[in-house]
Amino acid sequence: MIKTNSLKAWITAARPYSLVNSVILIVVASSLAWHDGGFRPVVALLCLGFAMLMQTLANLVNDYCDFKKGTDNDERLGPPRAMAQGFITERAMRWGILLTAVGGCAVGCGLLWFGSWELIFVGLACVIFACLYTAGPYPLAYHGWGDVAVILFFGLVPVGFTYYLQTEVWNADVLLVALACGLSIDTMLMVNNFRDREGDRKANKRTVVVIFGERFGKYAYLALGFLAVASCVPLMAEGHPTLAVVIVYLPFHYTTWRKMVRIDHGRELNACLSLTGRNITLFGLLLTLGILM
Repeated sequence: MIKTNSLKAWITAARPYSLVNSVILIVVASSLAWHDGGFRPVVALLCLGFAMLMQTLANLVNDYCDFKKGTDNDERLGPPRAMAQGFITERAMRWGILLTAVGGCAVGCGLLWFGSWELIFVGLACVIFACLYTAGPYPLAYHGWGDVAVILFFGLVPVGFTYYLQTEVWNADVLLVALACGLSIDTMLMVNNFRDREGDRKANKRTVVVIFGERFGKYAYLALGFLAVASCVPLMAEGHPTLAVVIVYLPFHYTTWRKMVRIDHGRELNACLSLTGRNITLFGLLLTLGILM
């Protein structure tokens, strides 16, 4: 039994398993910076801290808002959510959200020593996105923009700016690598939305799977993985053949997709969620390996 507002309750709300995605993004960006002779360990660590706090913030806001909107209820198929289970009180969660946002901003201010003042706007955009993903008058996740937001803020922004802060340059290579990461990570959102499509429809949460149907969700999941690998092809053609190692990811992705299609609905799809997390980690490691080689 988890005690209300206990450390274990907060760990549940933070969803530590999802924070692996933040680590992957910073590792990939830093490996690319190292390859280009610009690796700065202090910057990398600050970027990692900021990314993990922003993802934690998004998780806490999501937990709070989905509970308040009634999306997280007794019919929920996914892993338990802290507020829906009564692990954290509303007042404590609001304080947790505020303190996490302040902590993220504090870490972000440390990055100003290594970049220009314009980075303030990037940091604010990250905080706003973490909140508006499920909060506010137009929550992105409830209006079909969740996947775009994930590709942008779990791909292009963290990878691009982590690389930029270390090298002080921005090029097409980092954009392709960032896009590949974002597409890969979006597979986790897609399998989540595919699993929750019936409950989301009842709660008027219009994800792309709800809008376009379950058949779209099935093949979008498959396409995202292949597009992630395809994003690396131009880099291979430009003289980085070692990036071909990311192809090893595809059999794992395809096998998980086949399992997702076979299960189709219900709590058993949580197994595909775990496998998707494994696949994303594998993709990040392979991408890092290809860059370093």
